Amino acid sequence: MKNVKNTHIESHQIRELHNALIDIVTLMNRPQRDEQMVREAGIALDRALFPLLVGIERRGPIGIVELAEGTGRDYSTVSRQVTKLESLDLVERRQSSTDKRVNEVVVTTKGKAMTDKIDAARERLARSVFKSWDQHDVDELVRLMRRFADAVNDEPEAV
Repeated sequence: MKNVKNTHIESHQIRELHNALIDIVTLMNRPQRDEQMVREAGIALDRALFPLLVGIERRGPIGIVELAEGTGRDYSTVSRQVTKLESLDLVERRQSSTDKRVNEVVVTTKGKAMTDKIDAARERLARSVFKSWDQHDVDELVRLMRRFADAVNDEPEAV
């Protein structure tokens, strides 16, 4: 592998970016954040099930293994939690249309109605975070975050 110096980003910037990502992930993974979102949405849902339901709605149909990897949880734990979401009629399992050996999870109409309430609550909370930002800064943040996420997806070992 060739040693290539990237002049576009300095070492201290990489460190600062990494620190910011750690801050964001730490904040987003706090149980209190999920509890706040559930309260704000006015829904009754166990905090442990909340990120799974949202993940299924955003990324579904999705396999249990992929869902577990995306949430950083054990496969068997996620499988049990999906079973609980099924019992609440928020998701359903079905056979993959592309690989009959794989079961996928999809959100139901009832589950989608719940994630719509979560989205509305997230929007209300986010508006308070961005209340002092000008529109250009918000537009740039959204554009650059999407660009960064796409680049990290292309090079997952890089960050």
